[in-house]
Amino acid sequence: MTTSLAFNPKAARLLDAAHDEEILLRQAQGRQVRSIAEFAAVGGSRRSVTEEVALCFSVSRNQAFLLVETSCALVARLPNTLAALEKGDIDLYKASKVSQLTREVSDEVAAQVDAFMAKRLADRDVRAIGRSVSGAVQKFDREGYKERAKKKRARRHISLEHEDETMSTLSGYLPSEVASSIYASMSRAAQVRRAQDKSRTLDQHRADVFAERLLAEDGHGKPRAHIHVYVDFLTLAGARDDPATLAGYGPIPDWLVREIASDPGSTWSRLITDPATGQLLEAGADKYRSPASLARFIKARDRECTHPGCHRPAEFSEIDHILAWARHGKTDHHNCHGSCKIHNLLKEEPGWSAAPTGNGGMIITTPTGRTYDATPEPLHDPRPEGEDDIPPL
Repeated sequence: MTTSLAFNPKAARLLDAAHDEEILLRQAQGRQVRSIAEFAAVGGSRRSVTEEVALCFSVSRNQAFLLVETSCALVARLPNTLAALEKGDIDLYKASKVSQLTREVSDEVAAQVDAFMAKRLADRDVRAIGRSVSGAVQKFDREGYKERAKKKRARRHISLEHEDETMSTLSGYLPSEVASSIYASMSRAAQVRRAQDKSRTLDQHRADVFAERLLAEDGHGKPRAHIHVYVDFLTLAGARDDPATLAGYGPIPDWLVREIASDPGSTWSRLITDPATGQLLEAGADKYRSPASLARFIKARDRECTHPGCHRPAEFSEIDHILAWARHGKTDHHNCHGSCKIHNLLKEEPGWSAAPTGNGGMIITTPTGRTYDATPEPLHDPRPEGEDDIPPL
């Protein structure tokens, strides 16, 4: 049994001080952004400005280019995002994610996305912000997004980069649903091998499966893995163009999910949501009380590790109790959740605790006394009472 440390006021004060400094740093970044944008307006060509910033800041050209581009975009096209930076709600890295994902859209669309994100920036990690921006771009620039996606999918490629000490990196720039399926298939095969051979780590098994499959010439066909795509029925039927969600990746456009659905090899699971909350009620079976179907339900509901800021897909995470079984925690969907191994072990650290709030949600308390709400995101926006709709598949 793990004994939690008593509340440590000194540790809490130190973290408070560090957080205060973080806010000041963010606000300083906001002022820096305005200065760089003003410099870019009077400092000559963009190339000249970029090179001068790189020299002055002792950074690479690519870093300087990103800084200049982000600064100019924030000042000229993304006033709400800049305001969040100057207020200290986000840092420059998060602001650059908004800038990066709106770089190729018109000023009008950028303004729409910026307004949409105004209340969706504070207290969110960069990946969550990126997903929201991507979804907004799809919403406000449907045809433009589709055209850009077609061009990028046409640029799919494999690249090889030689590293030091006999190692190299082989990577593929692939459509997201293809890459996710490949990774899921390799991971499942690696887990089977790991159960039989402990001399290699899971990562080593996964890498070996990757190499063996690419080098195989026996013509046995390609392995397939079940990937999770969340889409409402009307979008699937083509009557609505809302983005769907690919587990572990984020928003994908409606036309892509219909392409996935039309693949003869696709498999389906029935998901029923509560229209009032958007939370999952049932996953694929009439009953979900048995251990196997309970795990299926939880993985479908949580989609990712439930620890804030962690986006490891739930299908590769562990199912565990929020309130420990030894402390009379029940094995049900209210007290069980998906958690990656790292965050599952975190609860064993002194001072960490979690309390269930129902339907897989929990309140996490840190050693300094801070609390964080970790509740699965709804599968769709809650619908007003009385609004007719068809629940997602």
